[in-house]
Amino acid sequence: MTERPAARVLVVRRPGDVVEVRELPDGAVQRVPAGELPAVVRAREHDRPRWVWDDTTRWYPQLLDAGVRVERCVDLRLCGAVLRRSPFVDPSLLRGPDAAGWLGLEPVVPGEPALFPLADPADALDPAAEHARQQAALAASPHRGRLGLLLAAESSGALVAAEMTHAGLPWRADVHDRLLTELLGPRPAPGQRPAVLEQLLAAIRTALRAPDLNPDSPTGLLGALQAAGLPVADTRSWTLEQLDHPVIGPLLEYKKLSRLLQANGWNWLETWARDGRFRSWFLPGGVVTGRWASNGGGALSVPLQVRPAAVADAGWRFVVADVAQLEPRVLAGMSGDTAMAEAARATDLYQGMVDSGAVPTRAEAKVGMLGAMYGGTRGESGRMMPRLTRRYPRAIGLVEEAARAGERGEVVHTLLGRGSPVPTGAWAERAAELGEPPELGGSREDHDRHRRAWGRFTRNFVVQGTGAEWALCWLADLRNRLWRLGAGALADRPHLVFFLHDEVLVHTPAELADEVGEAVRAAAAEAGRLLFGGFPVDFPLDVAVVGSWADAG
Repeated sequence: MTERPAARVLVVRRPGDVVEVRELPDGAVQRVPAGELPAVVRAREHDRPRWVWDDTTRWYPQLLDAGVRVERCVDLRLCGAVLRRSPFVDPSLLRGPDAAGWLGLEPVVPGEPALFPLADPADALDPAAEHARQQAALAASPHRGRLGLLLAAESSGALVAAEMTHAGLPWRADVHDRLLTELLGPRPAPGQRPAVLEQLLAAIRTALRAPDLNPDSPTGLLGALQAAGLPVADTRSWTLEQLDHPVIGPLLEYKKLSRLLQANGWNWLETWARDGRFRSWFLPGGVVTGRWASNGGGALSVPLQVRPAAVADAGWRFVVADVAQLEPRVLAGMSGDTAMAEAARATDLYQGMVDSGAVPTRAEAKVGMLGAMYGGTRGESGRMMPRLTRRYPRAIGLVEEAARAGERGEVVHTLLGRGSPVPTGAWAERAAELGEPPELGGSREDHDRHRRAWGRFTRNFVVQGTGAEWALCWLADLRNRLWRLGAGALADRPHLVFFLHDEVLVHTPAELADEVGEAVRAAAAEAGRLLFGGFPVDFPLDVAVVGSWADAG
């Protein structure tokens, strides 16, 4: 039996600390004090409505704090951003007196006023009118099925992000402090370097014969390196690794440990790891491709050195899962390239390419595919391109066409319809006018360089963006599967605590770990079905049940 569409319920802030709850499109209106909203939402959740609100970050954290979890929503801020950039949509249907306000609306983060902040720009917007515009634009789209899936997944991602911040990643401050002490020495006094950095500093100064050198100053360090006769134009670690000099070893170690101190040292520990939890603020759609960003604590770049501090609670475990070679598998699915899909049936897609005879070695397969997806079509990756094109014509053809479209100044899109930004600059304006490389202002070489750079961006945009869509569908389905596994509040059930592009961490009672692993795999299979239907492309997962994130390998 076909499931009835979910009822839509709009919530809007009104003056006087009041929330208006309206049945859409033209149903009953209920006005309640803001403090009573959680009870109203809790009472309605058994009907499984789709809550419509201006921005999840302005509503859901307060509901979670009150112990209320919602199953689905429409995040008008995120959906509007997708629709206004999508080439699947008639932009005239999204025009309105407050359209600019929706484009400029920013999320709020914990610690900022959420319900009824002073001078919140969201209060000047009309959510009912924006929802009507979005629904009209979606209904008129020739690809409304695909676009509707993207909007639902994007909104669900907003719920996941808020729940991960609410629950937090278990984090042992004592373990983190011990790791820092082992690596850097005891915590120094304010303004001082840790003992290990001081020892490395002495070795660096001696090797360069620069007794007053501050290696934290790129300009001073570059000058000292050049004065020592080293042919360097910058102080990046990759550049230094190419050199043979007594200073290189201690200098690289100093740079590595200094980064750790700045990004995840004792100040980070005091700021972000509180009450046994690391709580960052995840931002769905924070990158133009649809990938997530984060605000606070560097959640998307937690280094390996401190991951042993992420320890599951007593009686609980982490289920850590990541998909192997997500983007090449997505490319196989979106292009319908059956030969590449056949290679993707192997757990290691690159080895599958070797076994099929496409390329001689796994290393060449990886270099070639990364070149195809990221635009590295010279050198070793360029040498692989003819072989890959012959073996996988549809997959390589898709990214090549995306690159050419970008070079012409055109917008490209993901499988579900997220559009790339419109390029800017003289070259793009000229390309849009003539459909050819520009001649206005600057040298032909400069124009060609900008044109090719944008082509590399659009080449990767279509694949990375579709990979982000697959991951969103994975998260959305997994979130609901986890909820059904347990009982009680969100933090008492298996729940997501971390997500990075193609990797998730679930915190779960130990006795449910095996079921969580099955749910993670089932959700990945469902994400593939949602995006690619019956096309036979696999998304195998590496799943580990561990006590510490570091043990996942």
